[in-house]
Amino acid sequence: MTWEGSDRRARLPHDWALRRVRVLRRDGYRCRQVFTTGERCGAPGSEVDHIERGDNHDPTNLQTLCAHCHARKTAGEAAEARRARPRAQRTREPERHPGSL
Repeated sequence: MTWEGSDRRARLPHDWALRRVRVLRRDGYRCRQVFTTGERCGAPGSEVDHIERGDNHDPTNLQTLCAHCHARKTAGEAAEARRARPRAQRTREPERHPGSL
C-alpha cells in the first residue's frame, strides 16, 4: 500500500505501536489467514491487519498476517472498493468533423 495521499496513518490510535506488538505476541508472530480449504497459512507474520475494514482498532478486530497474505487481502479489498464506486463516463462526446465547423 502506498501511504502517499492517505490519511490512514493519522487515523491510527496514539498507542498503535503497543497494540501492534500485543497482537503479534498474541498470535505468536504467525499468519492467521485462513484459506478457502480451511487451513491456516501459519507463515511467520510481521504485519497487523484489521479483520473488518475501518477504524476499529480493538484487538478482537486485529490479526497478524504475513506480507504475502496481507498484500493479497489488501488488493482484494481495494478491488472490491473500486467495483463499488460508480464508474466514470469513459467515452467522450463525439467531436464535430473539422470540415463541418
